[in-house]
Amino acid sequence: MNLDIQRKIDRILGSGICRLLSLFYYISRDVTPDIKPKRILVILLSEMGSLVLARPMFDYLKERYPHASLFVLLFERNVEFLEVLDLVPSENIFTVNGNSFSGLFRDSIHVLREIRRSRIDSVIDCELFSRISSIYSFLSGAGIRAGFHPHTQEGLFRGDFINRPVLYNPYHHISYQFITLAKAIESDLVPTVKDQIVDGTFQIPRIKLKQGEVMEWEGRFRSDFPHISAKKLVLLYPGGGLLPIRAWPLKNFCLVAEDFIQKGYTVCIIGTEEDKRLAKEILTHCRSKYCVDLTGYTRTVRELIVLFHFASLLITNDGGPGHFASMTPIPCIIFYGPETPVLYRPLDEKVVNLYKSISCSPCLTAYNHRNSPCDGDNLCLKKISFKEVLIKAYEILEKKEESQFSDVIRDH
Repeated sequence: MNLDIQRKIDRILGSGICRLLSLFYYISRDVTPDIKPKRILVILLSEMGSLVLARPMFDYLKERYPHASLFVLLFERNVEFLEVLDLVPSENIFTVNGNSFSGLFRDSIHVLREIRRSRIDSVIDCELFSRISSIYSFLSGAGIRAGFHPHTQEGLFRGDFINRPVLYNPYHHISYQFITLAKAIESDLVPTVKDQIVDGTFQIPRIKLKQGEVMEWEGRFRSDFPHISAKKLVLLYPGGGLLPIRAWPLKNFCLVAEDFIQKGYTVCIIGTEEDKRLAKEILTHCRSKYCVDLTGYTRTVRELIVLFHFASLLITNDGGPGHFASMTPIPCIIFYGPETPVLYRPLDEKVVNLYKSISCSPCLTAYNHRNSPCDGDNLCLKKISFKEVLIKAYEILEKKEESQFSDVIRDH
């Protein structure tokens, strides 16, 4: 479904439904229950990066409520990401089709029936601005409904039926705010949680691969591209996904790729089939057999993660690839501008976040439904020069080579 259409449906239809349900909630004078949750539903519909950043929240819930069952509701297209993270059993995953309004409406009716049959008693709605997730939480039948609420702020109205309202804070990393949602379940404060934030508390664990999985997949890769078998790989992700405004200029990716090839590296462009146009432009610029189009080559998220295990560096726009790389050994450079690393940086020390703070950045926020007023001239990203990126990249690669050399000496 087109993103602008989603925004209009959410703003017009979603807002009206939220006000209607809020009125119903007020008239019925629903008493907020005081319970120990046994069946908790987490709603994380759209962002695959948010699934990774929500990992500390899932860890908290499992530790705090060891006997509770955890469920997740998300868009169908993101199921694979959730399965790779292994956060909940596959039978506890609910999905809806977000590709069309008719599919979303049909699936919503079906999934709400399934959720009510599962006797969910607590819902944690992790969406910042989407009203449909808030509507799901109310119609789930759960007695506890935690979600972001504006309180005295303007905007972000998602219904007054959220009985564990959490104050959204644009100055704290989203992983801490997800934890706050989980802590709100048993809180009666106003606002619900008033904990001190200690930076650097969370760390995302590495993905566990099967024995020999990396070696097997690398063998297939080297067999498909035998001319690059002796060279180290640098991966580029030039796509912007649903939000092209987040993309570093393509010409900069071209110049970076050209320099890496001249220094003896192989450059591989990763992404989906939709990114092939971008890959073609980089290949045309470089005109080298050591610039390889891998868009669509990794057929699953797991294969992409395996690729991260034997490549030397990833350079990427803000989005899913950077967050999944944080769970692998690969170092990573990520570009920010329309969004800020203060809120969305990966929880990984080896990631380098490049961000130029200008007067209008960040412009994609929960307050504007991530609908940037920018005319497309994203100077916040254009101010990150390709030379700056190359300097940082070669520093990372040099340290990585020194570390690998030290490991070899130590092993002998």
